Amino acid sequence: MKINLYSFLYILCIVSSFFPNYEVTFLIWLTTVLLTTRKKYSVTIFNFILLFFGILLIASISSLFYKYQAFSMVKDFTYLLKPILGLLVGYQIFDKFKSKSFDVFINAGLVLSTIHILLLLFAFLKFHTVDMNLIRAEAGFFSDYEVYVFVVLLFSNKFNIEINKKRKTFFLIVIGFSIFMYLARTNFLQLAILVLGIKGYFVLTQKSLKVLSLVVFSFLLSYGAIYYANPKRNGKGIEALMYKIKIAPEEAFKTKINKDDWKDFNDNYRSFESIITVKQVTADGFRAVFFGKGIGSTLNIGQKIRTTDGSIIQYISVAHNGFMTIFMKSGLLGLLLLMVFLYLLYKQKRDENPLINHLNMLLMGTGVFLVLSTWVFMGVYFKLDNKSIIIGLILAMREYLIKANNSHLLK
Repeated sequence: MKINLYSFLYILCIVSSFFPNYEVTFLIWLTTVLLTTRKKYSVTIFNFILLFFGILLIASISSLFYKYQAFSMVKDFTYLLKPILGLLVGYQIFDKFKSKSFDVFINAGLVLSTIHILLLLFAFLKFHTVDMNLIRAEAGFFSDYEVYVFVVLLFSNKFNIEINKKRKTFFLIVIGFSIFMYLARTNFLQLAILVLGIKGYFVLTQKSLKVLSLVVFSFLLSYGAIYYANPKRNGKGIEALMYKIKIAPEEAFKTKINKDDWKDFNDNYRSFESIITVKQVTADGFRAVFFGKGIGSTLNIGQKIRTTDGSIIQYISVAHNGFMTIFMKSGLLGLLLLMVFLYLLYKQKRDENPLINHLNMLLMGTGVFLVLSTWVFMGVYFKLDNKSIIIGLILAMREYLIKANNSHLLK
């Protein structure tokens, strides 16, 4: 594939979001949006953007009732603007590739995987250990984008991707190895969810219910086996992943946490954030519950903690749980708008055109995965996330195919 300005910008948008410098990512995404503006936008993309704009507007108005630092307000504003920019990046830049969009999409994934594998090598040479906690902190914790590329390559025939067998095998090995080495629970679940989505099993039928029931039962059996094996907290390699899987249910849903017990606090920190979010928002009364505490609002953890980037903080502007973050910023009303977005993304129909149908099923799988992703890692609001770009790209691709299909029928 020849690299031009727009393919370079797209790859840059994807790769920049892999690194924890949100300011740079924001500027790259904003620049790309300004350079790729389209004359026409569909009702679908407009509605999605309107929902996220509604969340941002509610949070902005709510902040007028409080006194926050200007820096915190600007930072929150850019965070809440992120999914809008991502949708526009994907939707607009597709117009520059059209039939070559899958080539750009896949090559961006290969670049990302190559960077991750190099970082893994550097981390191993630096620490001389297979302790995955150290290596992941240095090389990266997860990559949703690479999973999307892996799944699309896996079903390349369903997406009409022309790629020879050797090249496809090479891409799958490199990207698959990179995905595995993240040892990220959500990425393994994402892989399963997207595969089920493309196969059409989220369109509820008697057959799909049987398949989904079998999958859930298999997951429960696997979890039971891991729980029974009792992996240790400070285990290395695969054992570290097994321990994270073992504590996953409590980590996300535990309702009582002893913050003076460092093991309990660290292992269930996500739940701790959710607990204090509900307590601190409801303590501010009716207005905060329904409309949030606005941009610039923070959560008081009650003690100083060290973040993954080495910072020491007590007040946090966002929680890991995206639903809790939106509840804090824009209340139940903002939370309702976010749920509407997830519902609309999930509400896809089967289409007679195979390619359009598989794009619809991929969007449906994305809607299902985003419920999990938002609960665990802020979903499309996370500063390292680029799923909004993928959604925008798929929407534009589908509209292009529908238009081309209709033009063919008219002839």
